[in-house]
Amino acid sequence: AVVSTQSGHYGRDTNYILRTCKMAQKSEPVPLNFVHQNAILCETIKKEQRHQKLHKDYRVNPFKKMHVLASKPNSNVEDDTQEDVAAPVFDDQYINIFKKAREVPTEKYEYPQTESQAYGWFTTPLIDSDRSDIRLHHPRTMSEVTKYMDAAWRLKEQSENMQ
Repeated sequence: AVVSTQSGHYGRDTNYILRTCKMAQKSEPVPLNFVHQNAILCETIKKEQRHQKLHKDYRVNPFKKMHVLASKPNSNVEDDTQEDVAAPVFDDQYINIFKKAREVPTEKYEYPQTESQAYGWFTTPLIDSDRSDIRLHHPRTMSEVTKYMDAAWRLKEQSENMQ
């Protein structure tokens, strides 16, 4: 059946309108189904175990800065003579990763990795500097005007410092 008003037809079924009104009302809480909840829990655990990786090799993160602390200033025992403290064992792989992490980008990579690194990446001059070539070497020169202004600035600074 089509609902009609004086202005025209809405084209909606009355059952649809009744259903939407019932959905808007507060519904009763659905009782828990423990079988379904257990199945969902089992599925979640299986997914977690499928994507989980168990790490058995623990190392210090070489990419974080380490703060090395000195021994106690009042201790009389030398570090070499302590028997209860085992000597640290350094892993070659860790040392290589640590050194690689501390390198500057120009030593790590052959070419810049970002556009920002491109500026200043190649620091070697394109041509050798020759101080006798006046086209490339412009030393600071003093003329009479610059000497006068230099003296005037010095005098001004001295008078300001005296006050």
